[in-house]
Amino acid sequence: MAEVTVSELAKSVGATEERLLKQMKEAGLPHTSADAVVSDEEKQVLLNFLKSSHGEKSAAPRKITLKRKTTTTLKTGSGTGRKTVNVEVRKKRTYVKRPESEGEAEAVAPEPTQAELDRVQAELEQARAEQAEAERARAEAEAKAAQEEAEAKAAAEAAKQAEEAAAAETEAPAEKAETAGEQEKPAAPVRSTYVDDIEAMRIAAMERRKKQVEEEAKELEEKKARLEEERKRAEEEREAKAKKAAAEKPSLRRKMETVSVPATKDEDEEPRKRRGRKAPKGGPKKSSKTALYEQALEAFEDDEAEKRSTRSLSRPTLKIKNTHGFKRPTGKQVYEVQIGETITVGDLAKQLNMKAGELIKRLMKMGEMVTINQAIDRDTATLIVEELGHKVVMRSENELEESLVAEVSQAKGEEVGRAPVVTVMGHVDHGKTSLLDYIRETKVASGEAGGITQHIGAYRVKTSQGEVAFLDTPGHAAFTAMRARGAQATDVVILVVAADDGVMPQTEEAIQHAKAAGVPLVVAINKCDKEAADPDRVKNELAAKDVIPEDWGGDTQFIEVSAHTGQGIDDLLEAVSLQAEMLELKAEVGVPARGVVIESRLEKGRGVVATLLVQSGELKRGDIVLAGQSYGRVRAMTNELGQSVKEAGPSTPVELLGLDSTPNAGDDFMVVADERKAREVAEQRAEKERRERMQRQQAAKLENMFADMEAGERKVLPVVIKADVRGSLEAILSALADIGNEEVSVNVVSSGVGGIAENDINLALTSGAIVIGFNTRADVAARKLAETESVEIRYYSVIYNLLDEVKQALSGMLEPEVREEIVGIAEVRDVFRSPKFGAIAGCMVTEGTVHRNKPIRVLRDNVVIYQGELESLRRFKDDVQEVRNGMECGIGVKDYNDVKPGDQIEVYDIVKVAREL
Repeated sequence: MAEVTVSELAKSVGATEERLLKQMKEAGLPHTSADAVVSDEEKQVLLNFLKSSHGEKSAAPRKITLKRKTTTTLKTGSGTGRKTVNVEVRKKRTYVKRPESEGEAEAVAPEPTQAELDRVQAELEQARAEQAEAERARAEAEAKAAQEEAEAKAAAEAAKQAEEAAAAETEAPAEKAETAGEQEKPAAPVRSTYVDDIEAMRIAAMERRKKQVEEEAKELEEKKARLEEERKRAEEEREAKAKKAAAEKPSLRRKMETVSVPATKDEDEEPRKRRGRKAPKGGPKKSSKTALYEQALEAFEDDEAEKRSTRSLSRPTLKIKNTHGFKRPTGKQVYEVQIGETITVGDLAKQLNMKAGELIKRLMKMGEMVTINQAIDRDTATLIVEELGHKVVMRSENELEESLVAEVSQAKGEEVGRAPVVTVMGHVDHGKTSLLDYIRETKVASGEAGGITQHIGAYRVKTSQGEVAFLDTPGHAAFTAMRARGAQATDVVILVVAADDGVMPQTEEAIQHAKAAGVPLVVAINKCDKEAADPDRVKNELAAKDVIPEDWGGDTQFIEVSAHTGQGIDDLLEAVSLQAEMLELKAEVGVPARGVVIESRLEKGRGVVATLLVQSGELKRGDIVLAGQSYGRVRAMTNELGQSVKEAGPSTPVELLGLDSTPNAGDDFMVVADERKAREVAEQRAEKERRERMQRQQAAKLENMFADMEAGERKVLPVVIKADVRGSLEAILSALADIGNEEVSVNVVSSGVGGIAENDINLALTSGAIVIGFNTRADVAARKLAETESVEIRYYSVIYNLLDEVKQALSGMLEPEVREEIVGIAEVRDVFRSPKFGAIAGCMVTEGTVHRNKPIRVLRDNVVIYQGELESLRRFKDDVQEVRNGMECGIGVKDYNDVKPGDQIEVYDIVKVAREL
């Protein structure tokens, strides 16, 4: 270590110079001043002396204390009241090392007495109190400095206060230093480690307090100098302002010269006066004019001081103007209102920046009775906007959709050949699915409910002529829309006609769909293996429908096949391949996929499952698909065999998962890059359909209202329909809409795809409807609710059974037809008078039987003159219920006595006959 002075050593060990010199003197060192140099040997001598004074002659301690803790368990009581108590015993024992000789025993410091310990404790508390006082003084000094900076409005007064505070603070540390010097005088040395530690702590606290006071004094000096500079600068500014004011106002300057100017000390007192303090008594009296001008000068100086104090603050004052932010427009605002095909009143009012109520009043004056949510057409909206003086901007509602389609269409790829898409069409039960089963080597037809196809099936099959995509359409009359979609999405149509049945209504319909779509036909005459088969009859009937065979000079290929034996299947595939080769089918690859939705359904655990036919491009897993009013990201794709695929090219049908809702069968789909745009287009399409549906419902309500007014109340059968797939649901709704007449009809309260849920039962309960499930079932909660509330649920798997029962239900709601049947005629031969019954007609039954309780008519010259009932029917003196043909009887007509001989009494019966649709 390097040599240091006594003062430096005192700072390093945290002791005062006086105490360190005293300890060095006791250790026998010759140092007497703070500037004396201390060597390493002298430091070692001092250290040994201090160790010996503290009783540390060696490293081993002279006293040691041992603590021991033991825990035992004590059990008390017996039986159920037995308890276990933990007993803990703590022991403490102190061992003191005995001195080995008398000299060492004398050197050992005696134990301090109680009086010494009390004195040391008092000194320790005094040191802590001094330290707390020092902390409080420092906090007060900081608070006072902050207050002085905040209240620095008048620089002169601040300087004076700073001087006073500095003087007070300078005296206080001096007094405290003297007190500390007195307290530093140590008492009689006690040779105890505990006492020396307390003494060291007290000395260290005093040293820290001394340093703190010195730092505070230094800060006060710096603050005093800074405030003095600010005061001088403020005085210079005030003098400059006063000279400027005196130059501008000579009269004020002359009056100010007459005023007695106080001394510098009085100038420092001016801010106190301005704050409301009283002026000292005995001051010079001033006249009223002088006081007036002095007040004006003080107000002027107050303003300047306030400005300076605002500039001197560390944080600028935020001034908020108490003015309204709205500015009234100087001229009329002309808005550009965007109007589509239709617009709601609320949206139009928002664009016009006016209240909806005011706009509705304007429309009512024009004769339009509308509500805030009602849509008005473009002409009406344009008229009201121009009347209000605004500008109309025509906007297409499909603008976003058109831009998205154009963006997708701009992509160009490489054209390659693709497989043909073939649709199999024909009448029900003519063998369409069986023919496909033979080609695919499957047995789909055996699993169909009722032996008929009720869905569109899509398959891609490898044949001897290459790959072909087949679409199988239902043949039932209700699936007209399905067949139309199949014809539009195909390249070639195979028209299946049974050789033993000939051309049927759905066969003619399929021909019409194919001609409307411009698709070539290939006729497959099926069931040629039967004995009753007559292919020539089929050719003749089709020729009558402008479908001419090639061997008759036409352009349509006719192939005789048998789905049972496989006869002619290869010829049929060759004919399809030839037709596709003539069409030169091409498709682009390397572009976003586009195509058509074949079918969609809702499956439990999988969600929305949609069957898509890719027509161009490549559909990949992860693509964003927009299909009608549905959109979503492709999560999984499978082919017709249920195998997972990652990519689907042109002419490939796939089932995909990931759409948010079931799209309608026949909707076009495309792959887009932006999911946000896809969602906006889907929502726009849904909103457009909702408006159109509301308009149709409104028109239907008006038509029904007028029809009901003319023909009486119309009876309605409410139904809730749930189907397995979207195509079947569409076919059912279309068929139900055609059932009914002017008296009865079907009202579809709700329809959807998927199982029957509890909400469907609640809706049926509210509307009094029956629930129809087509290839779907109700869940447990829905069944329990239906049983509790007696809601009828009917399940169907064949569509014509559903339609037949709905027809029967509607037929039962029809009013029966009332008919009158004549059951007997009696001719009046004579009239007798009875005091009890009046005129009694003696009659002969000429036709049928006259009954007592049936209504009658009285005819005279074949004209009905009375219609009523019999009061009595007697044969001789006996009352009878009926009189047969060829017998005489007496008839009393109730409430009619003008019966004459020759009249005829006709007895008839009213018969109610049930009607059918």
